[in-house]
Formats: sequence, C-alpha cells, structure tokens
Amino acid sequence: MKNEYYALGLMSGTSLDGLDLALCNFGKTEKWNYKVIAAATVEYTDNLRQQLAKATELSAYEFVKLDVNLGKYIAEKINDFLATQNIKPDLIASHGHTTFHQPHIGLTSQIGSGATIAAHTGITTVCDFRTTDVALDGQGAPLVPIGDELLFGHYGACLNLGGISNISFRQDGRRIAFDVSPCNMALNYLANQINLSFDKDGENARKGNLDINLLNKLNEIDFYKKTGAKSLGKEWFDMFFQPCLDVADISVYDKLRTVTEHVAMQLENVLRGNNAETMLVTGGGARNVFLIERLRSVIKQEVIIPDSQTIDFKEAIIFAFLGILRMRGEINCLRAVTGAKIDNCGGCVYLGK
Repeated sequence: MKNEYYALGLMSGTSLDGLDLALCNFGKTEKWNYKVIAAATVEYTDNLRQQLAKATELSAYEFVKLDVNLGKYIAEKINDFLATQNIKPDLIASHGHTTFHQPHIGLTSQIGSGATIAAHTGITTVCDFRTTDVALDGQGAPLVPIGDELLFGHYGACLNLGGISNISFRQDGRRIAFDVSPCNMALNYLANQINLSFDKDGENARKGNLDINLLNKLNEIDFYKKTGAKSLGKEWFDMFFQPCLDVADISVYDKLRTVTEHVAMQLENVLRGNNAETMLVTGGGARNVFLIERLRSVIKQEVIIPDSQTIDFKEAIIFAFLGILRMRGEINCLRAVTGAKIDNCGGCVYLGK
C-alpha cells in the first residue's frame, strides 16, 4: 500500500456559497501530513443556488435529475480546474450537497452524482460518505473530526463556522465532535432580507441591538438540551430556527445581532469546563469580525485564525483525506463522534477510466 497520494477534495456547504476544490498531496511516515497544491471556490449560478435551496421540495423525478445535473456541473468545474494544473489526482473525494438529513429515521442524502463525476472526469471518485454511518445508527456527521485528529491534532479544539457551527476536541482520551448551532445559514438568511448575500465582517449585526426575548427563545430550542452525538440540517433549520426569526417583530439588524450572540453563547456552553488551551477556527464565519469578537469575549481558549487557505478550504482538504482513507480501507468515521454502533469506513467508490 502506497503512502503518498494526490487527491482533489470537494465541499459544498449548507450556506450555498459555492463549491470548494482543494488539490492536495498527502504523505504518511510516522504521521500523516499534507500540502495544498491549488485551491479555488466556484460560486454557484443564481439558478443552481435556487434549485439547491428548494431541493427538498422537488418531485422524485426532479430531485434525481438535479442530482445528475449537479454531478455534471461539478465534473465540468473539476475539468476546468485541473486544466490549470500539471497533476492528475489519484482520486476525487466529493462531499456532495446535503439535502435531506434525518439520521433518527436512518435517512441522509447528499446530491451531486459521484458516478457522473467519475464518468465525466475519468478519475476515480469517492462520494456518499455519510450513509454507512447513518445505517449503523450514527448521525453521519460531523465527518471532519478524523481529519482534525490526524492532521490538526496539535490544536486543543477545532471549530468550523460554516452554514452550521461544529466543533471537535479530545475528551477522556478520544476525539468527540458534534454540531453546535446554525451559523452562516441563519446569518445569510437574514442578510438576504436586506439584499445582501452575507453580512460582511458582521457590520450589520454590529449596528443592531441584542433582543433578549429572541435570544431566550433561540436558546430554549430542544436541540440544545441534547448531549452526545448530534447533528443539524437545513430541514431542522426550516422547522425550528427560522420560524423564531420570522415571528420576531424587530429589525433585521437586531436579529443579526441576536443570532450572533446566540452562536457565541452556544459555543461558550460547549467549551465551559473544557481544558483545551487553543482553538483553531475555520469556515466562512472565521472572517466575521464581529462574531469572532463576541466569541473571544465569552470563552477562555485562545482563538486562532489561520491563513486564508486553511480558513476557506479546511473541509475540502479533509474530504480529500477521507477519500484516501476510504481507498485504503481504513476508518474514516468515528463512533465517538457520530454515535454509530462501530467506527466505520464510509464512501461509495466509482472507478475512473
């Protein structure tokens, strides 16, 4: 079994900001190490973004059609991206775009057909990383903690501020992780109401006033009372979180301010009593200056904001790594994180030419 790979990791997040591509070199001696060769983000067209936002409302036929069409779109962007490089990767590892995620009934779905990607690029493609874990009664999420452990284990904790906020850290000698709260999914939803795609630097949240009634209502949502493995999806946001925002009779600026405080408070609840000294923060929310200020004001850990490439592409990097572990037949999903019956090796493999 070889110990050096070139892999292209793909990530499409719940915030719908686009497709992240990270072409990486991975090597293993005593420990795994990586180097990013090239990385890019491709913004979705308005039409595709709208289709993905409404994917859960489609007929079965239209849903399957979107799965294939998204696979074709991703393959096209991969071919364009790789045309600028002199390296053909050993594999593509695609997270896909999460649509349905209800692990309590054994259901999770990430679209962006891996078979189509492999067929149109000629490169072996690993996809559908979550379903094995869900079939084993796990949450199927978060998946990045194995990468946090093996690639970023020198940090006390790893926090991703994407559409959803999720965290991983070591506790009692093992890596645990879970989703914490909505993050950019909620902030972007509100920013859209003032004709912005997102609230740059949290400037509009900073203008608002904290609304205690809304804050208390958000903090009382049942999800925050759960312990152990737990995960969030857009369906949960639509059903439980968004209605709280919609009925609040306050300005969008006040809602942005209050949601920002809510995200920081939920993270403080998680980290209270945690012995981690440092916390690596990545994802789009790491660029939200106001959110980071609020976070630093309520937690004791040193908040470390890395270089731009790590902020933007850490998840794509880790999915490339998950694909390598899948091809090696090694564990890439931890039961301590997801609550599954066993550690497992997830991912469907579609061979290239």
